[in-house]
Amino acid sequence: MEKNILVVDDSMFIYEELKYMLEDTPFQIIGHAKSGEDALDLYENLEPDLITMDIVLPGMDGLETARAILKDHPEAKIIMISSLAYDDTIEEAKKIGTRGFIFKPIERDLLMDLLNDCFSE
Repeated sequence: MEKNILVVDDSMFIYEELKYMLEDTPFQIIGHAKSGEDALDLYENLEPDLITMDIVLPGMDGLETARAILKDHPEAKIIMISSLAYDDTIEEAKKIGTRGFIFKPIERDLLMDLLNDCFSE
């Protein structure tokens, strides 16, 4: 069964990279938000099975956006993806309830392992 993913990243390159990495897998990208505010709207409209979330976004950052989504939807599965992260950022992401963290540049094997782990719970 396919799992639907919402990509939240202001980089079109990352969106295209994720789309390419997920070809021929059980994961399908159903939307792309370039800001935290857009992500909130798209989450409500699309109801994805999982969100990949950048931390640095215009407007609301990824941590604020994840916090807002998880407040209303504690069951939401969110994976943080960023090149700019420190130990305290990763700890904050865990504390608010995200399911994992991947550094950019994205390694396909790590991404697939994390996605599969999210749906094997």
